Amino acid sequence: MAVPSTIIYQYLRSKKKFPHVWCPGCGIGITMGALLRALADLEVDKNDVAMVAGIGCTGRMSVYCDFHTLHTTHGRALAFATGVKLAKPNMRVIAVSGDGDALAIGGNHFIHAARRNIDITLILVNNKTYGMTGGQYSPTTPSGKFGSTAPYGNVEYPFDVFELAKGAGANYFARGTVYHATLLQVLMKKALEKKGFSVVEVISNCHTLYGRLNREGSAVKMIEWMNENAVNVKVASKKTPEELEGKFLIGEMLNIDRPEYCERYEQLIERLGGKSKAQNEARSPQHEAVEQ
Repeated sequence: MAVPSTIIYQYLRSKKKFPHVWCPGCGIGITMGALLRALADLEVDKNDVAMVAGIGCTGRMSVYCDFHTLHTTHGRALAFATGVKLAKPNMRVIAVSGDGDALAIGGNHFIHAARRNIDITLILVNNKTYGMTGGQYSPTTPSGKFGSTAPYGNVEYPFDVFELAKGAGANYFARGTVYHATLLQVLMKKALEKKGFSVVEVISNCHTLYGRLNREGSAVKMIEWMNENAVNVKVASKKTPEELEGKFLIGEMLNIDRPEYCERYEQLIERLGGKSKAQNEARSPQHEAVEQ
């Protein structure tokens, strides 16, 4: 396993973009650390990674990581990531989004990326709110909870991100928390290795806005709540519905194999008599110049 100090200088723009803008105690830093350690465990060269982010607190991750990065418009991270993957199918493409970015304005891109089963790993940080823009309620804010746009309590039902990803056609889904940082690293590593559309939902804390509005306490208290209420899927199968009341599941929840989009697209091109991207790259101007 890589030494943390090595990861700092290998994968972060440590001398250019720090200190970061996240609030003290924010779980996004823990999320980023787990992702970088997973990449280090896989010995991934930073030049082989494209990180695409939208707008929001989570979107700042693409500023701090020293990969090929795109900081795109609100909700469009997966749309841009799809373009990158089609243009560079050998690139390891990672999209990072918050719950509002990925599931509200970006919700349509989410379901179609899953439906296509394109080989992108989505790290979805779920802190149940729009943290950067003032604490508005989001698609994952629980019913009855407060937000700056729900001063009397949210009357909508939240998305179950797992059921959404599964129903739309993703190949892989896992859920972790910023308390269970070691498990989170393992789940991210599996997601990065999985061919097809993979999602890791990270239950995180926004104590500055969501926690304050809902009187859930400090960052420490909110993270401790995750430990008290998370149940690993391996353990959940042995518990009764009454024992699981009010709890949420973590761990690997979906792992299937369906053909991946870019591969099927390349096969279609070849079947119609065209040249695949690999063949075109082999016949690049540099190769032709050498032959001449």
